[in-house]
Amino acid sequence: MIDARHHKVSDVLVTGLGLVSPAGVGVRSAWHDLLEGCCFLRRDPVFGDVPWANSGRVPDFDARHLLGVKQAWRMDRFSQLATVAAREAIADADLNVKECDPTRVAVVMGNSLGGTTTLEQEVKTETSEGYDSVSGMLVPKWMPNMLAGSIAIDLGVTGEAYAISSACASGTSAIGHGMQLIQSGQYDVVIAGASESAITPTIMAGLAKIGAISKNPNARYASRPFDAERDGFVIAEAAGVVVLESASFHKTRHNAQSPVAYLRGYGAANDAYHLTAPEPDGTGLQTSVQRALENARITPHEVGYVNAHGTSTHMNDQGETEAIKTTFGAAAKDISVSSIKSMTGHLLGAAGGVECIATALAVENDMLPPTINYETPDEGLDLDYVPNKAKAKKVRAAISNSFGFGGHNACLVLKKFPS
Repeated sequence: MIDARHHKVSDVLVTGLGLVSPAGVGVRSAWHDLLEGCCFLRRDPVFGDVPWANSGRVPDFDARHLLGVKQAWRMDRFSQLATVAAREAIADADLNVKECDPTRVAVVMGNSLGGTTTLEQEVKTETSEGYDSVSGMLVPKWMPNMLAGSIAIDLGVTGEAYAISSACASGTSAIGHGMQLIQSGQYDVVIAGASESAITPTIMAGLAKIGAISKNPNARYASRPFDAERDGFVIAEAAGVVVLESASFHKTRHNAQSPVAYLRGYGAANDAYHLTAPEPDGTGLQTSVQRALENARITPHEVGYVNAHGTSTHMNDQGETEAIKTTFGAAAKDISVSSIKSMTGHLLGAAGGVECIATALAVENDMLPPTINYETPDEGLDLDYVPNKAKAKKVRAAISNSFGFGGHNACLVLKKFPS
């Protein structure tokens, strides 16, 4: 058994990536498609003729085949997606969990809405058939913490396992907390990320009611961050999981492959402004970015890329642009900014997990995914949004932004691992 308890904890490394998304199951094929500017959003027949009936579902996902019938039956879809993504991340890191001290491996996962698919189904069942018809698995399938619990059980790790819920910043918050657990010296490995699967009639209707969802009848062009014609986001589902390791522990793993990137900084703040609207000048996001940069001990001039939250809503995109311009000052003109939500849709609580993966790959490969559907510049939104085509650019450091309902703001800093 590998035991790194007596090794000095140093840098935090991203060593494995796992992804289940509207692009399908797997990281590498999804990354290729993102660089190609592929859109994974479709008109969703489940919702009929309503104007907001677009979504980004994971295609051809068969949890029974991937996890086994019994294990899949015990999980809501959001836990199924996360467990499959965690398995891929572990394999990608070439990490044999059985060779680790299981008490020094933690699981920190983010989620916003819990097992909404299960909850809605069981409410319908109870309404039509009565109390006795409700499944005994309702509560454990619905609970948001089951993301972490399911992964811990699946992998047999016995360190801390818990869920963080900070709306659409949940994934970024979870990864940031995972980094802090390693920096504290308590853990050698943290499996961190987020999952969400909430494309249900009630959730869709609620988001449509507050004007958050695009009404564009053409799903391919509905998500258009930073474009003047944007009118809301397209809801989607996904799970994004990363394996974090202390550099000292990673050195004990003989023949371990090279890490994807360093995870150098995390910062968070709250707007304390409004339940659903961001502060117009992006003050909370500015604070979280500044804290992340200070935590990473890097200057704004070292950042070459921002993976934006970029929701395709007027207030969010405007506020994020203002926050970037204020935080980076004159350096903002040299920074490239893109939103993969133009292709994946808005993954809600899972967004930060998936976007951390995209940021890590951008840093590793010196390739930036584009913001597709960017056609008409909007007044005041004048950054380099990597419009429509991927961009080759050497990037020493990058940040990934997230914010969400409740005023949550969070930011991660990733830095290139020397080859």
